[in-house]
Amino acid sequence: MRKGYLVLENGKVFEGDFLGKPGDVIAEIVFTTAMTGYLETLTDKSYYGQMIVQSFPLIGNYGVIPEDFEGAKIAASAYIARSFTLAPSNFRSTGNIDGFFEASDIRAFQGIDTRALVKIIRERGVMNAMLTEDLSRVDFQKIKNYKIIDAVKSVSCKEITEYNKGGKYSVVLMDFGAKENIQRNLIKRGCRVTVVPYDTTAEKILSLKPDGIMLSNGPGDPAENVGIIAELKKLIKKDVPIFGICLGHQLLALANGFLTTKLKYGHRGANQPVKNLSNNRVYISSQNHGYAVVRESVNAAIADELFINVNDNTSEGLKYKNFNGFSVQFHPEAAGGPKDTEYLFDEFLKSILENKKYAVK
Repeated sequence: MRKGYLVLENGKVFEGDFLGKPGDVIAEIVFTTAMTGYLETLTDKSYYGQMIVQSFPLIGNYGVIPEDFEGAKIAASAYIARSFTLAPSNFRSTGNIDGFFEASDIRAFQGIDTRALVKIIRERGVMNAMLTEDLSRVDFQKIKNYKIIDAVKSVSCKEITEYNKGGKYSVVLMDFGAKENIQRNLIKRGCRVTVVPYDTTAEKILSLKPDGIMLSNGPGDPAENVGIIAELKKLIKKDVPIFGICLGHQLLALANGFLTTKLKYGHRGANQPVKNLSNNRVYISSQNHGYAVVRESVNAAIADELFINVNDNTSEGLKYKNFNGFSVQFHPEAAGGPKDTEYLFDEFLKSILENKKYAVK
């Protein structure tokens, strides 16, 4: 371990220790309240361009388990915890987290008061920060000017790939930074999944003759994805069921003329309560997003509100009236409740079965 510093955009400095490979990195700093699931967090592409702070003080106790990854590699720019366990205890573990950081060329940092750090982010809002070994290299103007760009382009797949070719139902998964468990949930429900890059045209998607279209999670400001939004406007005019998750939820809203906004510090964790407005039932959900659909912008003639966040009443889901589609802000493929909202994949499959292609004649 080597001494280093975390420098916030507001001038606050924390002194701690580097794990993995030390070195300078500037990124947007965010926190997650999840107590477990650090492997899923690290490999979630929605964290592209961000350094993650774990509010839970001890990370790494069950080691590194590749089967739990949500992506092939670490997507975040850096990872911060109060303390990392370097001697894990788990029969599934293939190594400790320090080796994972080293192999992934990721900046990891520990030994600071993460509770104080989280309070700063919560009270002042998300900001940029820098990790460095040398305070003389700190450039506050450079820190303040940092911006996440080309986020979806940077994490999306590069070519069209088909999985579970023997599946009964054909689903096109638009990859904006998709978590692996979305694909797994579709496959275990009998779907043949064709994963396509973020910039795939509506015409190309429709030429694949999908029974349903899945819009994945992903990083960055949803409003910047003007090309994707233009293609979604074409897709919603077709008779194909659509299901959007997280960024997919936001992009679908923008395609229907609604607005999105950046939250003060976002929702990141495995304990976010959401209420189903149709039956007032509350579910515990896993979430990772810094933007939200503006509820006041939702046109009631186009969509009904499906879910809201119990903590701050932000939009968590929409059911559309002008086409066969719905979307949620949280992650039903994750294990927040642990599987409270996984039924939404069944609802998606139901919409496919009820579509005219499978209607009983």
